[in-house]
This record gives sequence, C-alpha cells and structure tokens, in this order.
Amino acid sequence: MANAGPHGFSEALYAYTSQAANNGSAFAGLTGNTLFYNVSGAIAMFIGRFWMIIPAMAIAGSLAQKRTVAASSGTFPTTGGLFVGLLVGVIIIVGGLTFFPALALGPIAEHLAMQAGQVF
Repeated sequence: MANAGPHGFSEALYAYTSQAANNGSAFAGLTGNTLFYNVSGAIAMFIGRFWMIIPAMAIAGSLAQKRTVAASSGTFPTTGGLFVGLLVGVIIIVGGLTFFPALALGPIAEHLAMQAGQVF
C-alpha cells in the first residue's frame, strides 16, 4: 500500500468491495499484485459470489413453501408506484448506511486531517 492513513484504508476497502462485487478494480496506490492481496482477494470474490447465494436460496425456498393468501383490506399492493418508491428508498438508505462508517473512517477523516494540516 503506497498511501498510509485514511486514504490507504479507502484503497483497501474499495479493492475488497470491488472484488466481492465481481468488478476487480482498485485504486492506483494499492499494490494489489502481492501474495496477501491475491489470496485475500480470491477469498473475498468467493464469498461475494457464492456465499451470498445461500441466504437467497433459503428465502426463495421459504417463499415457495408458503401458500397463497387472498388479499384483504390490510394487504399492501405491490403493483403500484408507492411500493416501487418505498422499495428503492429502503435500498438506497440501507446501502448508504452500510458504507457510512467506512466513509467516516476514510474520505471524511482524511478531509478533517488535511484541514488540521496533517497529510499522509
């Protein structure tokens, strides 16, 4: 890793997130062609590709076994724009909150350190 401090953390986080999401890109400062990054990146790719299938298949199996229930006055319709808006909103909020601690430790911490006169 060529950069220390919060920027180095951001480089490593981006590399592993990218590998787990089947992209495989990295920041330029990360020396990714080392034994450690190759092995740990392969593990991240394996977990990102295959271990995420297990809960998805469990949910699918659970939903397939449930019987269909008739709609009632308390049923939330899934065919309208409100459902789509709520679903997209929840996905964006949960996705944003997932990476908020990493953003606070990476770019935000680096900005605050630079404002204080400390560069890495």
